[in-house]
Amino acid sequence: MHITQLNRECLLHLFSFLDKNSRKNLAKTCHKLQEVFQDPLLWSWLNFYSPVELEKNNFLLGPALKHLSICWYSERVKVCNIEDWMKNSFQKDFCKKHENTVSDFLLDVCNRCPNLLSLTLSGCGHITDNCILQLLKNCPNLKSLKLENCVRITDHTLEAVTLHGVSLQTLHVDFCRNVTQAGLERVREKRPSVMLRAERSANMIPDSKPEKKLMLEKASRRLVQL
Repeated sequence: MHITQLNRECLLHLFSFLDKNSRKNLAKTCHKLQEVFQDPLLWSWLNFYSPVELEKNNFLLGPALKHLSICWYSERVKVCNIEDWMKNSFQKDFCKKHENTVSDFLLDVCNRCPNLLSLTLSGCGHITDNCILQLLKNCPNLKSLKLENCVRITDHTLEAVTLHGVSLQTLHVDFCRNVTQAGLERVREKRPSVMLRAERSANMIPDSKPEKKLMLEKASRRLVQL
C-alpha cells in the first residue's frame, strides 16, 4: 500500500510525528501530501529553538495555533541579552542580523492567531514590552505567558498584563532583570488569580548605564580606602 492511499486522518496522524523540516520535505513529493501539510489541524503547536527557524517556510501560521514556544539556548543568548553599550562591534553586528526577527514574527502571530492559549519565550533578548502588549490585545484567550531571560521586558509588560490579560492564569518573568518588585506587587494586587513567578528577576540588579556604573565604581573605591 502506498502512503497516498491512506485516508486524511491517518496521514495527519503520521505527519504529527515528524518535525517541521520533515513535514515540509514530505509535502513536496505530491499534491495530496501538500494538502495534508497545509491542514490547520497539524499546526496547533509550534516549537522553535532559534530565531533562524522562524524564517524557514516549513510551518503554517493561522487561527488553529494554540501553543507557541520560542526557546533559544546557546552562548549567543548571552550576547543578545547584554545591554547595547556593553557590546563590542562584533557582538553588535551579530545581534543586528536578527534584531527584529522574533518581534516581526510575533506581530504576525498577533494578526493571524487570535486563539493562542500559551506563549513561551526564552532567551529572546530583543523582545520589547510593546510586543507583549500587542499580543495581549490581539490574543484575548491567552492563558499562559512565560518569559525567561528577556532583557528588555520591564514593568510595562506587567502593567499590560493587568490591563489586557483578561484570560491570563499563569505569568512567569524569570531572569527578566528589568522588572521590579513594585511591578510584581501591582500584578498581585490587580490580578490576584494569576499564578505569578519571577525567579531571579526583581532581586537582580539591572544593568547600569555607563555613567552610573562609573559612579558606583568610584564609590566602591572610596569605601575601600576608608
